[in-house]
Amino acid sequence: MNKIPVFYACDDNFVKFTAVSICSLIEHASAQNHYIIHILHTNVCDEMQDMVTSMAQENVEIRFENVSEYLETIHDKLPIRDYYTKTTYFRLFIAEKFPEYEKAIYIDSDTVVLGDVADLYAYDITDYYVGAAHEQAMVQEDVYGTYVEKVMGIDRNQFFNAGVLLINCEQFRRQKILEQFGDLLHIYDFVVTQDEDYLNLICKDHVFFLPQQWNMELFGELGAPEETFRIIHFIMVSKPWHFEDCRCKEYFWRYAKKTPVYEEILQILNSYTDEQRAEDLRSCDRLMQLAIDETNKENNYLNLKNSGRLKSKDRLKVLEKIEQYEREGRFDEDVEDDPPGRELMPDEVDYLGKKLSSKVKSRFTYFVARRYLNNLLRTGQLVIKEIKGLEHYRDLNSGAVITCNHFGAIDSFIMQMAYEAAGHKKRKLYRVIREGNYTNFPGFYGMLMRNCNTFPLSSNVKTMEKFMSSMDTVLKKGHFMLVYPEQSMWWNYRKPKPLKKGAFNFAVRSNVPVLPCFITMEDSDVIDSNGFFVQEYTIHIGEPIYPQPDKNRAQNMEYMRKKNYEMWKQIYEETYKEQLRYG
Repeated sequence: MNKIPVFYACDDNFVKFTAVSICSLIEHASAQNHYIIHILHTNVCDEMQDMVTSMAQENVEIRFENVSEYLETIHDKLPIRDYYTKTTYFRLFIAEKFPEYEKAIYIDSDTVVLGDVADLYAYDITDYYVGAAHEQAMVQEDVYGTYVEKVMGIDRNQFFNAGVLLINCEQFRRQKILEQFGDLLHIYDFVVTQDEDYLNLICKDHVFFLPQQWNMELFGELGAPEETFRIIHFIMVSKPWHFEDCRCKEYFWRYAKKTPVYEEILQILNSYTDEQRAEDLRSCDRLMQLAIDETNKENNYLNLKNSGRLKSKDRLKVLEKIEQYEREGRFDEDVEDDPPGRELMPDEVDYLGKKLSSKVKSRFTYFVARRYLNNLLRTGQLVIKEIKGLEHYRDLNSGAVITCNHFGAIDSFIMQMAYEAAGHKKRKLYRVIREGNYTNFPGFYGMLMRNCNTFPLSSNVKTMEKFMSSMDTVLKKGHFMLVYPEQSMWWNYRKPKPLKKGAFNFAVRSNVPVLPCFITMEDSDVIDSNGFFVQEYTIHIGEPIYPQPDKNRAQNMEYMRKKNYEMWKQIYEETYKEQLRYG
């Protein structure tokens, strides 16, 4: 007997409609074939599973496949996002999770099968990724047709509906379709037909178009007599369990009556209110408006692609690594590789800038850095929206350790602007940096690292003694020392991370305050060279935190560290209007 693998995907709420579709499929199944029906899910209750599997026949197996654990194993191919809760995306996992199949059928649950799916399975799609029917919404409705052409670059007559698919599993594995999907999830958020948009982009020019009778969507003109229908698809809000006047409803109810869940489905129809039906119709209007908005958006997918401004894969990998490190609590580890470091010896660094050569290099570097900073501001690549609490910086009468969250090389420029705005012209701003950034950082940023009042840490004991002595001198003379107490740099990361003790040790040693600064971000409407929105920055400067005379050194360090973190946490929650939680 020929094995015909068929897949559905559903949750506990929708499984009853899956049962109707399966009932219709079984009625038209040939006794000469063996049908294996897999139902992909994460939360269908045992009672409902038993009820559906009781419909199995001698040549029809029904298997519920809980994919929860499998989803947790594919972190390397997909980001952890809410797509795992959207069962329509499960069709993308079929080829990977079931390597025993060369091809497979996928059917949405809001369908009725009126033909033998073995005939569908028989199509030769060796040279194609999928077999699918044309998406009638795109063919018949100009708004949607214009959307796929102007946003996705796909001819409206070459766009397929993903509710009924003949999947070439071998090609899916060979072409790494799942990984391509993961890449696209990062690059652009398609919001109109979502999974269907992604699949059409990935499979473009590799689609075998099936006769429309295998996916008769109840949309617009049907274009074929009902007796030719092989699968009826109740798309969008055209659901017979919601609307008594739904087209082709008699086919649905014919098979619903033959299932153990008929009374439940009938109750859904009888309890569905006119207001709910009106909301369904309004949702259709909203979907159409969404397609119009996406079409007219300057930064839509096709415009970004044509301008070379789609999101950088390097940046996407960094974001994935940040998600991973946050889940694992590795907050003090960098997600990007620093240049390989070497031991910094005492005679290599002039912390206080006393040498003539140091002064000349510093003056020249500051001149170059200022021109670079002005260019960033002029071209909109750096946007400072506001500085809040500047009076706390301006009113400082002593040296201070300035703390700041670390999300990119540019945050040092931002803190330079806060320092300048505070008006302390006779007092300098120094920066603590890593050893490797001083010894091995290449190019323009390497020049900045070595010559802009930087204080490199070192793995050499003698150099660190010189570091600490110079630190005490700087702070006691009333200057400022910028320290990143999170220890790690995570690109564009908005949350405050747990703080290390070093910055607070410096402050307590020299009996100076810590000035906690936290930078928040919001998307501008400008796309940068990596394909991400340029961030608009707001600098929040908190009240200085002073060492307490009644506490010893260790107690003061812990007191100042906790108070600094609480200030950052408060700023985060008030600005982003969400409670601070780590993944």
